[in-house]
Amino acid sequence: MTEGMLPEPLYGPDFGSYARADVAWLLKDLSDVRLEAPTEEREAAIQAGRAHYAESLPVEYQPGEAYQRLFHEALDAAAERLAYAVGLISELILAERGPDAVLVSLARAGTPVGVLVRRWARFAHGLDLPHYAVSIVRGRGIDAVALRYLAAHHDPANVMFVDGWTGKGAITKELTAALDEHAAAHPGERFSDQLAVLADPGRCTPVYGTREDFLIPSACLNSTVSGLVSRTVLNDDLIGPGDFHGAKFYADLADSDVSRLFLDTVCARFGDVAERVAKDAPDLLAADRTPDWSGWEAVRRVGREHGIDDLNLIKPGVGETTRVLLRRVPWKVLVRADAGDDLRHLRLLAAERGVPVLDVEPGAFPYACVGLIHPSFGQGAAQ
Repeated sequence: MTEGMLPEPLYGPDFGSYARADVAWLLKDLSDVRLEAPTEEREAAIQAGRAHYAESLPVEYQPGEAYQRLFHEALDAAAERLAYAVGLISELILAERGPDAVLVSLARAGTPVGVLVRRWARFAHGLDLPHYAVSIVRGRGIDAVALRYLAAHHDPANVMFVDGWTGKGAITKELTAALDEHAAAHPGERFSDQLAVLADPGRCTPVYGTREDFLIPSACLNSTVSGLVSRTVLNDDLIGPGDFHGAKFYADLADSDVSRLFLDTVCARFGDVAERVAKDAPDLLAADRTPDWSGWEAVRRVGREHGIDDLNLIKPGVGETTRVLLRRVPWKVLVRADAGDDLRHLRLLAAERGVPVLDVEPGAFPYACVGLIHPSFGQGAAQ
């Protein structure tokens, strides 16, 4: 494929609510296509093997006023901690890639983080880093057309992939496999599989702000904290071989959009943490950050204890557990007894959906919590 045949990126405000300079979306606009299915119907089709999760979209859940208040409280409480983690991963990215770094966030959870890293680079170093958002789909890899676009416009050696957090490490494995496949098909276009995240409780990447499992408030909501963009779609009826993966722009949710508020609240704390980041970043850079994948083994233990063979139904960490409650059919939530106030939003969501929350001992796993998707929903399990 030649450069002239590649599709063009999408930008706000025509697609998404982020400013044009914040991110270039390497996606196909599917805003006019009806892709949403009821959560229960969608879950049954996925578990029965009749559909892949990326072929459709869940109906965008809009939580009530009490939950919205919890989001704002959580954002205010976590803003400085988030700014500090953003500063650390930004400094690690610049140490790894230099001032010509190209940020490529994994849409959509990675995109707010990519914007924050871009803003830190400008705040702390006066750099104007390119930032793209691309799709990666579990079981189907990263968008190959998007990789071709990136290789046509940038040196792949400068690219750093960015996400919000790690769970058990499934996307990390997916990224490695997909980039190996791309390099084999396109010699000379080797992208590094390093993945930069704010939080790495799964211990599966060397570029992180912390390995503690804490609430990143952008995980609390769906599109309304991610530029009003849906999760990505890979559907053969809509996405041709020369297309980017797709997504929708939910312009009708503009009144509920807190995407820019999230960014501005965190960026407002950059000055408060800059000195601490400058002091701590060299030590983190020099530390042994080798992944040990202990999170993956913890998830396997949870599966054995709860009779779940399919590890895709086990979603560890605050961010992944929140996603289970927002857009899947949850079975139960396991919460470490020492998890603290970070999980108030989870308890509220679980109560709204009638999902049991089970306390487990502090040393049960390295995550604050684990969400379990109903393992037999496709065979008529209780809804």
